Amino acid sequence: MENYRTSNYLSKLFLHIVILCLLVAFLLPLLYGLSMSLKSKEQLSSLNQSPIPMEPKTFTYNGKQCELFIVPDENGNERSWAMVKKGRTSCVFVDPGNMAQGEFTWEGNWRKLKNEWKPSLKFENYSTGWKAVSFLTLFKNTLIYAVVSTFGTLFSSTLVAYGFSRFSFPGKKILFMVLIATIVLPSAVTLIPVYTIFYKLGWVGTWLPLIIPHFFANAYNVFLVRQFLLGIPREMDEAARIDGCGPIATLYKIILPQAVPAVISVGLFHFFWAWNDFFNPLLYLAGHPDKYPISIGLSSFSNMYSTETHLVQAVSMIACIIPFIIFVVAQKFFMEGVVVSGVEK
Repeated sequence: MENYRTSNYLSKLFLHIVILCLLVAFLLPLLYGLSMSLKSKEQLSSLNQSPIPMEPKTFTYNGKQCELFIVPDENGNERSWAMVKKGRTSCVFVDPGNMAQGEFTWEGNWRKLKNEWKPSLKFENYSTGWKAVSFLTLFKNTLIYAVVSTFGTLFSSTLVAYGFSRFSFPGKKILFMVLIATIVLPSAVTLIPVYTIFYKLGWVGTWLPLIIPHFFANAYNVFLVRQFLLGIPREMDEAARIDGCGPIATLYKIILPQAVPAVISVGLFHFFWAWNDFFNPLLYLAGHPDKYPISIGLSSFSNMYSTETHLVQAVSMIACIIPFIIFVVAQKFFMEGVVVSGVEK
């Protein structure tokens, strides 16, 4: 019995270690980006670059900032000395702990010495990036695009999924197969015809080509919601019908309250897609910078500040704040919807 408990404990410990390692590996790019956003340009170009934002320690000597180096003395012990003057074969140092000694010469190549480092977080990168990009306008435009198109997606996908999961009509299976078949249709095939239609309608340069199509159901979302609705017992529909509820009332009073995880999952999928959408706004909003979402704004900023990697990373981290908060708040429903919708009860 004791051996069984020990084995069970070790297996759980191993599983937790594996999960922790996977989590760390998954978060490494985010942590690296966060570290880059808090560094200065000099830190990024340093040969001794640290994963943590660091800068060399300095010591003020005669009004001059002198870098501290770890230097071996005559006895081979490592000392922390401030370099006053650099040279090819010898350098002049002072000992911050013994200023009475004054300046002295150390024979050797200073390039082989290691700096002493201290943490240095450049939070001003975020304020600089915020001022360089009109984030309020970009956030407003992106929220309009993401929220309105998400509402259209949820409205249309729920109605279509409800129809395919609850009603029988001629050609139902064929229509559903045609709908699912649109998944394999490359967007490049329909790009020019769709753009021509929107151009003829006079919608190019407005938000309409980005929002209106989402009020017509998407095959991915319809399939996800339909799978969840198929798991809801039909007896509940019959009970609602006996109580006098019509199809629409049954949907909003009986079906939707139980389909919240699937609906939230579809909403989050689309919201994150719309938040990161780059190609469609670039295609339909070209020449209208006042309507650009955050994806286009970040691209323009990156082109203008291509040599300021720390600033580009800082504004990228700012752009991730809202999606990250939304995901953390709704992750319970998101994961439940993804898991349950994938299989029919």
